[in-house]
Amino acid sequence: MVAAEVNQETQLRGLVDKLSAYVEQFHGGTVEFVSFDGETVKVRLGGACLNCPLLPSTLHGWVEGTIHQFFPKVKVAEQK
Repeated sequence: MVAAEVNQETQLRGLVDKLSAYVEQFHGGTVEFVSFDGETVKVRLGGACLNCPLLPSTLHGWVEGTIHQFFPKVKVAEQK
C-alpha cells in the first residue's frame, strides 16, 4: 500500500469507529472495520444488527452513506 492509501485507511478506521459508537449507543449494534484494499472498505455489523430486518438499511443507508460523504470513491461491502 502506498502512503496515501495508509492515511486513507487510518481515516476510514476512525470514521467507522465513530459510526460504531453511535450505532452501539443508540441501537445496541456495532460496526467493525475489517479491511481496506484501496477501493473497497469491508465492515462487519454485529450486536443488535445481527438478524435485524433493518440491517441492509443500516449498512447501505447509514454506514455507506456516511462513508461516501467523506470518501465518495470508496465502495462499502459487508464482511460476513
